[in-house]
Amino acid sequence: MVSNWPELAPAFLQVVEEAAIACAHTMGQGDRHRSDHVAVEAMRSRLDSVPIDGRVVIGEGERDKAPMLYIGEEVGRGAKGEAGLTQVDIAVDPLEGTNLCATGAPRAIAVLAASERGGLLHAPDVYMEKLVVGAQSKEAVDLDAPVAHNLQQIAKCLDRDVEDLVVVVLDRTRHEQLIEEIRNAGARIRLIGDGDLTAAIGAAVVGSGVDVVMGSGGAPEGVLAAAAMRCLGGEIFGRLVLDSDEKKERASAMGVNDFNKVYTSADLASGENIIFAATGVTEGSLMKGVRFFGEGCRTSSVVMQSKPHQVQFIDTIHVKEQANRRGLRL
Repeated sequence: MVSNWPELAPAFLQVVEEAAIACAHTMGQGDRHRSDHVAVEAMRSRLDSVPIDGRVVIGEGERDKAPMLYIGEEVGRGAKGEAGLTQVDIAVDPLEGTNLCATGAPRAIAVLAASERGGLLHAPDVYMEKLVVGAQSKEAVDLDAPVAHNLQQIAKCLDRDVEDLVVVVLDRTRHEQLIEEIRNAGARIRLIGDGDLTAAIGAAVVGSGVDVVMGSGGAPEGVLAAAAMRCLGGEIFGRLVLDSDEKKERASAMGVNDFNKVYTSADLASGENIIFAATGVTEGSLMKGVRFFGEGCRTSSVVMQSKPHQVQFIDTIHVKEQANRRGLRL
């Protein structure tokens, strides 16, 4: 088997670009299911051309048996019978923020993470307690520490006051106590309706305006965030919320044995080769949304790799074939 990891990053970039462009056509139309459907279709179609023996480990769900990009689905040219290709595990969210796209709100993205076989945790579709910080703070916080203590430690690491910190929290009833504790500690809160993965990435990027992400969100998104942290140098601490026998059974079926384990990025995305790619669908602080013009469209993406260790922000102009023949007008 020949390893072709160096050529996979550009291929995965095209996968998330295609998904973002497809669902951007539905932006603001109020149909979240259609937005998600076209993103899935576009991502799967492009994945079929990637030279990998791929397997989806996080996809559209293990509960709803999604018709495409479901957990366990084989993708890439290996799924078509081509032999000798690199074995790759893939975590995908064709449209992270379906409600955001449907309403035209910021921070919707198309995202994919990949690693060698076994390099991404098979996370069940449950909630996960999360604490996400940048590289400067990752040695100073603890998921089980009081909120005020963690915020004081983060402020100390960043040489700032707690009052200057921005904490991103999903605006959910389950976070009422957390929000109160953050406010009592003196930090500022940015409540978001959806899109905690985008916020998690921002926590590890200097100058993004996000210092920490707290609260519970989807475990699959936690694995995607962990892949990004492996490339950015930040950290995610997470623990699965398994508050019923049914959830524990599903977790056990996916290989989770320690129900109280606090996972780090090295646990959630343990592979040596990590690739993370995301394209903005709607406007965001890190990536602009898809912008259409007469001859095509323009996309804003980020591609990260752990080996070689690099992060690239990529702006791409996609030109329709007929426009390419007559010349692009910018």
